[in-house]
Amino acid sequence: MISEPLGVVTGILGVWLTVRQNPWCWPVGIVSVLLFAVVFFEARLYASAALQLGYVAISAYGWYAWLHPGPGATMLAVRRVPVRWLWALGLVAAAVAMALGLALRERTDAALPFVDAGTTAFSLAAQFMATRKWIESWLAWIVIDVIYVAMYLSQGLALTAGLYVVFLALAVIGFREWRASMAGAVEQAAA
Repeated sequence: MISEPLGVVTGILGVWLTVRQNPWCWPVGIVSVLLFAVVFFEARLYASAALQLGYVAISAYGWYAWLHPGPGATMLAVRRVPVRWLWALGLVAAAVAMALGLALRERTDAALPFVDAGTTAFSLAAQFMATRKWIESWLAWIVIDVIYVAMYLSQGLALTAGLYVVFLALAVIGFREWRASMAGAVEQAAA
């Protein structure tokens, strides 16, 4: 199956471009997630397959947001997530995870309904945080990627699990780089 190897290559490139704060991360990411929608559907990970389609919409928004940061700004700045957004995203993701997990368990032959649903819901929240360049998106991705690695290994998707090990490493690097970017902006503003 060619979708998985191509998804891996474009996925790594997309996350690396995100770490570098390059807006091309979004269209490259769209290609990757479309490829993985096919991979996950064939593996009966239906929430993960649907998640990829959600990523298309969020990635289109992210691409726009990064290219149009607002009046007088040339680049969207890395910053901390507002507390009210953090709570709202967490509560919505938890509710979606529970509802989706129940639906998958009752209405499909999903392999891991609640794990699949939980990673799906919290991935959408993390991806939304990335569109706003909220640094906590990387912390969320670190946790989510660890769970993904185990889930994909349990379903025999070794190449995809390997991809998520790379994503995990890139999330750690992304957190460090975005934190440095945020600190540099604070120093520049103070000067």
